[in-house]
Amino acid sequence: MNPVFLLRLALDGVAAGLLLFAFSYYWQGNAAHEVAGLSMFMLLMVHGAFHRRWFAGLAKAPRARRGKFNIALTLLLLTGMLVLLATSLVISETVFAGLRWDDDFTARRLHAGGAYWLLLVVAIHLGLRWPLLMATASRLFGITQPNRARTAVLRSITLGIAVQGLISAQALNLRDKLLFQMSLDWWDFGASVAGFFGHCLAVAGLCIAVTHYAMRGLRHGQRMAA
Repeated sequence: MNPVFLLRLALDGVAAGLLLFAFSYYWQGNAAHEVAGLSMFMLLMVHGAFHRRWFAGLAKAPRARRGKFNIALTLLLLTGMLVLLATSLVISETVFAGLRWDDDFTARRLHAGGAYWLLLVVAIHLGLRWPLLMATASRLFGITQPNRARTAVLRSITLGIAVQGLISAQALNLRDKLLFQMSLDWWDFGASVAGFFGHCLAVAGLCIAVTHYAMRGLRHGQRMAA
């Protein structure tokens, strides 16, 4: 397998992990949050450099429906990252403390809500690429033949994660966060650290599963129509 491709996947995985870690503001504190966020943006710049040819070819060829959705989602992801970066500059207390605004309530609300929107967009982004990721995992583990029992187990696990994702969205009060509503109802990291990250991963898993199977349904519909 191409080592450069594996390096790209590893760096993307680290960036996703840093995004998840950055949600734990009230666990590790402001300094760790800002360092994690800055490191994530640096890795995203590397990600963009690896995909510079894809960005350069956006306007050159017509796209299928799935391709257009992928482009729109990528641009939305880029916009979300820029919003997080811009708001982080004006609310920074450590890395960019000299740029901080005195009245930063709106920026904080945009930063917090935008981060949770970004979690969903990143998960959908992964859902579009799930067949590639599963094919890569199969090659790494030497899986060459389909297996009905294994497929049934994996789909059962996926269903369980999706159901837990719905429960986790309630536990995280995700609706209010996506509506940019400030709340004092923050996660109690003193009671459970793993629970918070588990809920975030379950929500991401729900979005990945819905996206993946929606794309499968779309491809099946197109084949039937043809």
